[in-house]
Formats: sequence, C-alpha cells, structure tokens
Amino acid sequence: MTQNAKDTAAAPASGPDPETLLPMAERLLARALAAGAEAAEVILGEARSLDVSVREGALEEVERSEGRSAGLRVFIGKRMAGTSFSDLTDDGVGLAVERAVAMARVAPEDRWCGLVEADQLARTLPHIELYEDMVWDAAALETEALEMEAAARAVKGVAMVASSGASLSSSAGVMVTSNGFVGAKRGSMASRGIAAVAKAGDAMERDYDQHSMRQRADLRSVQELGRSAGERAAARLGSEKMRSGKMPVVFDERVATSFIGALLGAISGPAIARGTSFLREKNAERIFAEGIDIIEDPLKPWGHGSRAFDGEGVATRPRAIIEDGVLTGWILNAASARQLGLPLTGHASADPGGPPGVSVSNLHLAPGERSRDELISDAGTGLLVTEMFGASLNSNTGDWSVGVAGHRIENGKIAGPVSESTVAGNMLDIFARLQPGSDLEFSGRINSPSVIVDALSVGGR
Repeated sequence: MTQNAKDTAAAPASGPDPETLLPMAERLLARALAAGAEAAEVILGEARSLDVSVREGALEEVERSEGRSAGLRVFIGKRMAGTSFSDLTDDGVGLAVERAVAMARVAPEDRWCGLVEADQLARTLPHIELYEDMVWDAAALETEALEMEAAARAVKGVAMVASSGASLSSSAGVMVTSNGFVGAKRGSMASRGIAAVAKAGDAMERDYDQHSMRQRADLRSVQELGRSAGERAAARLGSEKMRSGKMPVVFDERVATSFIGALLGAISGPAIARGTSFLREKNAERIFAEGIDIIEDPLKPWGHGSRAFDGEGVATRPRAIIEDGVLTGWILNAASARQLGLPLTGHASADPGGPPGVSVSNLHLAPGERSRDELISDAGTGLLVTEMFGASLNSNTGDWSVGVAGHRIENGKIAGPVSESTVAGNMLDIFARLQPGSDLEFSGRINSPSVIVDALSVGGR
C-alpha cells in the first residue's frame, strides 16, 4: 500500500505479537489431524513494514505493508505434503488442510521424512532480546533518506543518487507440532540504504552502502552511509582490467563473507549425504590455518540470525564450526541426520509448508591482529577486491572463480580502480591460506573481517 509520508507519521509502535498467533496455529494443527493427518507441523507468521524512498531531493514512495501467512506440513506414514497460504479465513484454512492431506495420501514414500522425535525437541527456550518498539514515522524516515542522499551528492564526482531509502519492519512467528513442540519468536529491524552514481566524461560508475540493525539507535549515521556510497562510486571512475598473474588478494569485509558461504554449503548435511561436497572427507581435519576460528552464536542478543530453536524445534547452541583451523562437524537437519546416522545439530531452516533446509544463525570469522590497511601493506603488489559477481563453485572439487572489481595494490598502498577481472582458485587451498584482518563488524547474519589470501590467480589483461 503506497501512501504519502504525512499519512503514516507517528504510526503506532507496537508490532506483531506471537501470543495472538498461537491460538490460530493450534486450531490449524487440530484441523489437520482431524482431517486425517497422522502428524503435522504448523508455522504461522505475521510481518509489518514501512519503507520510504526519495529521489532528486523529493519523496518518491512510501510503502506500508502488513500480512499474515501460514505453512502446513502433514504426514501419513512416510508420506509428506505441505502447503503455504495467506488466506486465514475459515474457508481458506479448510481448503489448505484438505489439499495438504489429499496430496500426502498420494505422495511417494520418503524413508527420511518425519517430525523430529519428541525427546529431541527443545522444551525450555531461553528469551533472546530481538525486538524493540519503534515509532513508525514515515516523515522521519523521509528526512533520513534525504540527508543520506545529500551526503552522497556532496562527494566530488557523484552525479546522481540512484536510490536512497530507510525502512522499519517487525515480525512474529510461532511453530507448533503434533508431537508437542510450541515455539515463538519476535523481532524488529531498521534499515538504511543508498546507491550513488559517479560520472567523469562518458564514464559512469555505481556503488552503494547499506546497514540493518535490530535496534534503530545502532544504525550507522545517514551522513556516514551517504558519504561512503558516494566515495565508493567515485573511487571506481577510470577503472581498467587488472593485469593477469598470481598475486596476493585482499578481500574487503563486504565480500569476504562469500568464503563462509562456500564453507557452509560444503558442510551442510544434505550435501554430505549426497556425496557432493569437496569437504566430504575432511571432518575433524584442519582445513584452515592454525588459529582460525569460525564461531556460531544463535543466542546472541539483538543478533540478525538469533534463534532459540531451529526450523524443526530443536534447541540451538553456541558452537565453533572451525576451531583452531579444524572442522568440527556438519550442520544437519533431521532428514540428513537420519541419513548419516548422526545426532541433530540444531541447524534446520524452516520453509513454511515445505521440507526443512539447513542454515546457521549468527556466524562470524574471528578477527586477526592486522588492520585492513596492514593487510594491504603486507600484500605489497596485488589486488583489493571490493565487489564480486557471477561466482562459480564446483561443489565436488572446490574449484572456484568469480568476476571482481576493486583496486590495484602497489607498494603496499591502494592504487587505481579495477573492473572486468576475475579471481580463481580452489577453496581447499584458499581456506588453508586465508588470514583475517581485525576489522570485524556485526552487521548481518554472517560476518567477516577483511581477509588476505597470499597467492591467487587473477585474470584481466
């Protein structure tokens, strides 16, 4: 729903409440069992958001949205079917239940499917601070977006701002299962984002900055974000292809999380069960250098990915996924744990109405002792990567390549901008050689400081 900023000024602060969702979820569960399901799972969520964007010094759009949705999984023997829907009227719920049960009766058998065993479900759930009431003031968000735009335009070389916006959101969710699990969660999020365009002659370059935090007061200032986006865009003017060769490469903290993503895909239970992971034979082995730790803390207050229970109702717990360079195990949902004959790890991701996947909560690569500038200095002659795109990873071998943009490093200092270049290597080799910087910030579900890899293949000219 699009509105004028004045129409939503100082809107009520209270967000969705899981206490209002729980009775609805329990009624839906009861209807599924009455319709013939032998076991069932219900996930019910509610979300509200307010987004404001500006352009050329004027309000562009105010969008306010809110809604509820549900996911239902039903089981008949070893057959499973599910559906997700947003029509929560009596007729809508009845139709969804009827459809799910009918599909389950004719679904193929899956020996690994099923709810988590009752004795493995979380029973006592810790409270995690994830929600604060916020004043939903569209006029205030408009002011933030305008000030952010002005800060970007003040940077020399910036010709225009492609987008500038601020938003607030809040959500609540509940999960109930027929074997006794009841869980609830509630969270808030505030965000700011901007994309700037710099121009020199006929050349134009674009870059961005953005920040999201659960508490509005923790956001980076609009001046800092706007200036950062403008400076990043202007710094890309005059870019050229990097010379080809093997050299040290520093990855900015904004892109370094890609390596953690590659690790997570390779240690996920489904990949290990299929035998399609380059780490399938590396459990309990050192795959990173000594002293490297990658830590998960699902109970972190105000964490982006914090959760007391996973997508199947299993309790989460802090864990070092990499400890002193050693891989400590896989991340599993119930199906992959059954296939591998291993205990649950609390890493199922909820897919309302569909089979659970695998995900982590809050994960970070522990920082090293060298600053980003020191990593660049130690690189001597090499490449600083600030943007990656079009990555290709062979999940069986770990061979990896990616398009990059960034800057040359000459004599230990940042030099001219680079684009239309590639970086390639093997993830096993990259993991073993990777060293983290000290500039870790917690601004997302997965966080990393800048990192340096001392020898990678770079292609350009």
